[in-house]
Amino acid sequence: MGTNQYKILENRPLFKALQSVTVRWYTHSMNRRLITFLAATALVVAFMPSALSASTVSVNVLPASIIQGDPVMITVTGASLSDIASATVGRTPIRFFSYNGTTTAFYGSSIDDKVGTGTVMVSFEDGSKASASFVVAKRYNPSEYLPVPAQLGGNSVANQAAFVTQLAKDNASIAAVYSRMDKALWTAPFAFPVASTSANPLVVTDPYGYNRASGVETVTHKGVDFRAPPGTPVYAVDRGVVRVAKYYATYGNTVIVDHGLGLLSMYMHLSKLSVTAGQLILRGQQIGLSGETGYAEGPHLHLSIRLNGQSVDPMAFYALFGLK
Repeated sequence: MGTNQYKILENRPLFKALQSVTVRWYTHSMNRRLITFLAATALVVAFMPSALSASTVSVNVLPASIIQGDPVMITVTGASLSDIASATVGRTPIRFFSYNGTTTAFYGSSIDDKVGTGTVMVSFEDGSKASASFVVAKRYNPSEYLPVPAQLGGNSVANQAAFVTQLAKDNASIAAVYSRMDKALWTAPFAFPVASTSANPLVVTDPYGYNRASGVETVTHKGVDFRAPPGTPVYAVDRGVVRVAKYYATYGNTVIVDHGLGLLSMYMHLSKLSVTAGQLILRGQQIGLSGETGYAEGPHLHLSIRLNGQSVDPMAFYALFGLK
């Protein structure tokens, strides 16, 4: 048996467990290498990685059933981070990291994702694979009339078309925002971006996923709006690097924080920016003040969570950490 094959076997739980009954002897002709009566059996295991992994590795998806636009948390037990070669959900690559000592990844379902079964496929360095499935159900999106506000020219047909054109430009700019892909920049659970007190509890005024119709044009709301009177402090939901701190015509003053591995948090319609691009910020650090800049009917905080290019329901994302 070659040295590399022995090193592979050496790390297998089954091989270690059987070492207690290993018979050792040495010969000068073999440079005193370890030979075992289990060699033949172990070689079979070495070239049958799928059977071994199937009995020791588990891929878990939480929750097991979602609706379009929801994220899932994927964990792997029985294998370390370094054991994983690659992973996908359908054709979408996902990246694992260590969270609370567990090998973890996120996947974000798009709001127009195909309804049915999603499959997570994890490939390991030894050539074995493991998989798990989850259900994606249809999201029913209500509609609400929301005219182009006066600060953007009013709700004429021409302004509606101009708004949609500008929105496409702003979205293209945001879609190009860089995210560090080699590591997660956070370790603590995610927190809400505005404080919740008994006097001023956290309230979602506009949920994720409904359609905003201005007349001729319709735009889907891909975030949540939190109640936030003018000048309310807005905080980073977790540790990360500020990639954007600027004004957009449709989103107003905006901060985008990169949390690594394709995970971004976005804070919009701010009245004031308190951070700059490139700045490392911590969970709970103030990044600005709430307002009503851009396409907004009144003061509030719009929060978007983006996973690998997909804007997911922030409240479903928070639910992965036990927050509601």
